Amino acid sequence: MKLAKRVASLTPSTTLAITAKAKELKAAGYDVIGLGAGEPDFNTPQHIIDAAVKAMNEGHTKYTPSGGLPALKTEIIKKFEKDQRLHYEPSEIIVCVGAKHALYTLFQVILDEGDEVIIPTPYWVSYPEQVKLAGGVPVYVEGLEENEFKITPEQLKAAITERTKAVIINSPSNPTGMIYTEEELKALGEVCLEHDILIVSDEIYEKLVYGDAKHVSIAQLSPELKAQTIIINGLSKSHSMTGWRIGYAAGNKEIIKAMTDLASHSTSNPTSIAQYAAIAAYNGPQEPVEEMRKAFEERLNVIYEKLVQIPGFACVKPQGAFYLFPNAREAAKMAGYDTVDDLVKALLEEANVALVPGSGFGAPDNVRLSYATSLDVLEKAVERIKRFMENKLQRA
Repeated sequence: MKLAKRVASLTPSTTLAITAKAKELKAAGYDVIGLGAGEPDFNTPQHIIDAAVKAMNEGHTKYTPSGGLPALKTEIIKKFEKDQRLHYEPSEIIVCVGAKHALYTLFQVILDEGDEVIIPTPYWVSYPEQVKLAGGVPVYVEGLEENEFKITPEQLKAAITERTKAVIINSPSNPTGMIYTEEELKALGEVCLEHDILIVSDEIYEKLVYGDAKHVSIAQLSPELKAQTIIINGLSKSHSMTGWRIGYAAGNKEIIKAMTDLASHSTSNPTSIAQYAAIAAYNGPQEPVEEMRKAFEERLNVIYEKLVQIPGFACVKPQGAFYLFPNAREAAKMAGYDTVDDLVKALLEEANVALVPGSGFGAPDNVRLSYATSLDVLEKAVERIKRFMENKLQRA
C-alpha cells in the first residue's frame, strides 16, 4: 500500500532509535548505561497520584471539554499570573495531550502549504517534522556554539522571507540547556514585531534553571509581544508527569479556538484523570519541584567537571533543562572516526554507553547526554567514556 506523501519525508526520532538499540543490547545481556532519557528519573509526586485516584473513585472518568477542564484552565491562568505576571482568559488557553500535541496542533492550524517556520539549531527533534506534517517548510538558523547556541537578531532578520509565518524559541533549550536573557529576547522580539511573525515560545523546561540563570518568557516583555506569542508548556518536566500527557498552549484566542476545534476531531479531549492530577500539581505543594531541580543542579555541577576532562570533549555549561551537549568533533577525530555519529555508535557497542548523536538535533559535531539519572550511574558512564577515549589514544 502506498503511504501518504506527508509521511514520506519524516525522519525517525534519533532519541527513540538510540534508546531502542540500547534496549536491544540490554536484552542480550550487556550492561548498557542509557543517557538518552528525555524525562526526569523521579516518580510523580504522591499528592498528584492521590488526586488521580480520588478522581477515578469519584467517577471523573468521562469526556471533558475538548480544550480542557475549566478548573484546570483556572490553575494554568493562576500559574501564568504568579510566574510571569501574565493574564490570560480561559478562551486563550487550550489543554492538550502533552506539549508535543500542543505544538503539533498549533502548526496544523497556522500553516498553509509552503509557509516557512524559522527553527534555530540545535533544535528539538520534533520541530521540523511537525512543521513538515503541516505542509510547512523548516528554515534553519544556526545558533553558534560561541554564542551559547543562541541566534542573534541579525540572523533572524536575514532568514525572514515573504513566506515566513513563525519562529520557534525554546528557552531553556533541549538539547543545549541554554537560556535567552531578557535583553536577547527583547531584541529578537523587535524583529518579530517589525515583520509580523508569530513567536512560538516553548517553555517546557522553565522550572529547571540553575545557578544565577533566570527564565524569562518573551510574552511578559510587552503587551505587543504577548499578543504576538503562543506559549507552549506542560507538566511533564516540571512535575515529572511525562506519561500523564498534559500540556497546554496560551495566546491569541482565534488561534486557540482553531486548535480546540481541531482537537475535538482528533483527541476529543486530554485524559480526564490526568487533568485532575494536573490540577493537584499546580494547586498543591511545590516542594517536590524544587527538590528535583536541586538534584539536577547537583548532578550537572559534578558531571560537567568530569566530562570536560575527557580528551576531545568540549562543552558549554548549560543553564537549564537536564542535558549536556558537548562538542565531540575532536574526540571522534582523535579516536579515528570520520563522524561523531560513528563515535556514538562505537561508544554504545564497545563502552556500553548510549548517547544521542547531535545530528538528530541539527548539530552533527555534538552529542547529547541526559543527566536525568542517578549521580552514581552518571559517574560510571563518564568513566566508561573516558576509559574508551584513553584506550583509543593509546592504540593511535
